[in-house]
Amino acid sequence: MPVLLTWIAPGTGYFFLKSPSRGALMGGISLLMFLLGLLMRGAFFDPQTGDLLTTVIYCGGWLGNMANGSLYLLAKALGYNAPDAAGHVIDYGTKFLVGSGLINILAMIDVFEIATGKKK
Repeated sequence: MPVLLTWIAPGTGYFFLKSPSRGALMGGISLLMFLLGLLMRGAFFDPQTGDLLTTVIYCGGWLGNMANGSLYLLAKALGYNAPDAAGHVIDYGTKFLVGSGLINILAMIDVFEIATGKKK
């Protein structure tokens, strides 16, 4: 249950496990990176296949975006769409969006280890 809560809303699984400081820190970092990625007009990945490198980049990026949970789903539902333009700021924004999901994956693993008693 706490892992699912962390996926839905980053950091909430920690609050469920009575660790509000960790929840605020991990949720805040994930939310800040996601918002910075949106402000930089970063693009979301869509899964694509083809050669090995294309599959790894696009499917991995899509999984990183999906790891943001409700943040990603809400942005897609509200029609967020990055401009189709080249530029380093847009590229950094894309990396921030995926990085936010990767931080949330680390939070989900941490919450799982706390919930199972492997970590305090």
